[in-house]
Amino acid sequence: MTTLFSPLRLRGIELKNRIAVSPMCQYSSEDGLVNDWHLVHLGSRAVGGAGLVLMEAAAVSAEGRITPGDVGIWNDEQVPGLARITQFVQQQGAVAGIQLAHAGRKASHTAPWEGGRFLNETEGGWSTVAPSALPFSPDEMAPQALDAAGIAQVVNDFRAATQRALTAGFEVVEIHAAHGYLLHEFMSPLSNQRTDAYGGSFENRTRLLREVTTAVRETWPAELPLLVRISATDWTEGGWTADDSVRLAADLTALGVDLLDCSTGGNVPKADIPVGPSYQVEFAARVRQETSLPTGAVGLITNPQQADAIIQKGEADLILLARELLRDPYWPLHAAHALGHDVDWPVQYERAKPRPAKADK
Repeated sequence: MTTLFSPLRLRGIELKNRIAVSPMCQYSSEDGLVNDWHLVHLGSRAVGGAGLVLMEAAAVSAEGRITPGDVGIWNDEQVPGLARITQFVQQQGAVAGIQLAHAGRKASHTAPWEGGRFLNETEGGWSTVAPSALPFSPDEMAPQALDAAGIAQVVNDFRAATQRALTAGFEVVEIHAAHGYLLHEFMSPLSNQRTDAYGGSFENRTRLLREVTTAVRETWPAELPLLVRISATDWTEGGWTADDSVRLAADLTALGVDLLDCSTGGNVPKADIPVGPSYQVEFAARVRQETSLPTGAVGLITNPQQADAIIQKGEADLILLARELLRDPYWPLHAAHALGHDVDWPVQYERAKPRPAKADK
């Protein structure tokens, strides 16, 4: 029986368990450079037993940052700091991954603890871009609709960022096409009103994601896995749907994607989202059942039995934890004990390892 602590092989990489650190922005960089905060934040989750540690959304261009404090991967000076993190993560027996992102019209904001408000250029903000000149909310400045040259530049930025990720030692790359950021904006009819080859039909609205995926896959070694995170539904009438996600999964499989990370929402400010335990798992389960593509589940997965059941029932292949790992960096070690699995602890912590417990029935 496949369990939360079964290994997962994706191409030439094997994760020691099915637990991943979901990309979580820390908004703590300067000029896109990581620092000791990022090393300790991600390093402690690797020490805590996660099989895959995903670096937060790393902006592929300066204009693609959500905030001035976002991690960047748009120039070579940002690579050595990232390499320091990948080396430490790998020394703990975890796999280091990175999420490549462009914030689109949701760029140029303050950090959440500063209100998350839109930054004007006079306040240190910058002009934003999107598929159409539609602001995320009425009180924000309208973004500039990307022209053909701008779209080509986005694809090139993702390609160059992928090469830097490889140089930095990452073994997994995830393309961020969720939560109302640029690639999601192109996919959803709510934010894409174009009439050219990148708007209108499903094929046109997903064209940029397919072009980015192709560029990343061509750059990323064949033996290393490629993930894509999507918002499987906009939770809003007239928006992106679960049916769209299933159709997209088939397209991405053909382009060499190895796992679809299924989140939801983020493209409109006031979507009616039925938040509750495991509320997004149904989308991962449907994609997995209706296509050949493995999936990741995320969203209010908080206890070991809940996570283990998702894997055992075949609803997803990977569990991505976010806030629960902020509360407890050692959640995987504690989960193993709760489920009756005897996993290795860091030798420095062995003296504190509890005796194996019997799994709950």
